[in-house]
Amino acid sequence: MFGSTEGKADVATPHFAADPPSCEVPGMSDDIRYNKTFDLVPGRAADVAPGVRAIVANNPSPFTFKGTVSYIVGRGKVAIIDPGPDDGAHIAALLDAVRGETVTDIFVTHTHRDHSPAVPKIKAQTGATVYAEGPHRPARPLHIGEASRLDASGDMDFRPDVALPDGAIVSGGGWTIEALTTPGHTANHMAFAFKEADLIFSGDHVMAWSTSIVAPPDGAMSDYMASLEKLARRSEPIYLPGHGGPVRDAPRFVQSYIHHRQAREVSILRRLGKGAADIATLVRAIYIGIDPRLTGAAVLSVLAHLEDLVARGVVATDGIPSIGGTYRLTEVPLPAA
Repeated sequence: MFGSTEGKADVATPHFAADPPSCEVPGMSDDIRYNKTFDLVPGRAADVAPGVRAIVANNPSPFTFKGTVSYIVGRGKVAIIDPGPDDGAHIAALLDAVRGETVTDIFVTHTHRDHSPAVPKIKAQTGATVYAEGPHRPARPLHIGEASRLDASGDMDFRPDVALPDGAIVSGGGWTIEALTTPGHTANHMAFAFKEADLIFSGDHVMAWSTSIVAPPDGAMSDYMASLEKLARRSEPIYLPGHGGPVRDAPRFVQSYIHHRQAREVSILRRLGKGAADIATLVRAIYIGIDPRLTGAAVLSVLAHLEDLVARGVVATDGIPSIGGTYRLTEVPLPAA
C-alpha cells in the first residue's frame, strides 16, 4: 500500500491504495495485548452483542485485517453503522440482512474508502438519514504534494444529511446513539455510544487486533491522543471496531493504546538524543524487523509523532515537518525512560 522506505529518496511519497490502512504496523506493538480472534464470514450477518448484528466485507489486507465490519443496530426499525466499501456483494448482503425491516438511519465513523462509499447505494434503497461528523478533510493545511494522498485515501464525495456535534443524541426503534467526536485517525472520525447495550462503535480509533494508523494529512497525533484520553474517561466495557473483533475491558485497553504511543514518542526522542536524523533512519531504529510492506505506514506514523513534537517545541526541523526533513532535539529535557 505504501512505497518502500529503504532509502531517503524512497520515503518522499508513501501512497495509499484504494482501501487506506486502518492499522499502524501489525505485530510491532508488543506492549498491547491484542485479540485477533475473528469468526465472521463475508456476506453473512451474525449477532455480536445485544441488539447488534455484524457483516464483514470481503476486503482483507495487511491493513484492514479480515475486512471492514458493518453493523446493524436494533430490530424492525434499524440503523446501519459504516456501510463499508462500494462493493456490490457487501451492499447486497447488508440489504438482504435487513430485508423486511426499515433502515431509518445510517451512521458513518469516518470517510476512508473502506467505510463510507457504500452509503449512496444503501441510502437510495432505504431512504435512511445519513449522520456523520462531516465531509472528509485534512487535519491541517496541506503541504505541497499531499493533495493526491488525501484524495486517494478519502471518500471526497461524501456529505452527511446531518452533521453531528459532539454529544448529539439520535434515537430510533429501541436504540439510542450518542455521537462522540474522536479526531486523530481522520479529522472527521466519530465514535458512537450505543446506550442500551453499554458499548461503543469505535470505528478505526480503537481496535482489538492492532493499533490505528495516524497518517498526516488525514490525521494528527495531538488530536488522536486527546481522543484516546477522552475515551479513557468513559465506562463502556465493550467496543465494536471497524476491523476485527470486539475490544473487551475497553477502558484498560485504551490506556494500553495511550502507553504505546507514549513509548513510541520516547523511542523517537531517544534516537534523536544520539544526533539529528531523518524519518527513514528513525523508522529503521524503531521498527526493528519490519515487514517491508508496512514500512510506509511506519513512515507516516513517525511523521505524525514528529509533527506533534515540533508543535510542542520538543523537536526542531528546518521549515515545516515533512517526510524528507531532518529532525533534531531542542533544549527541552528528554522524558524519563
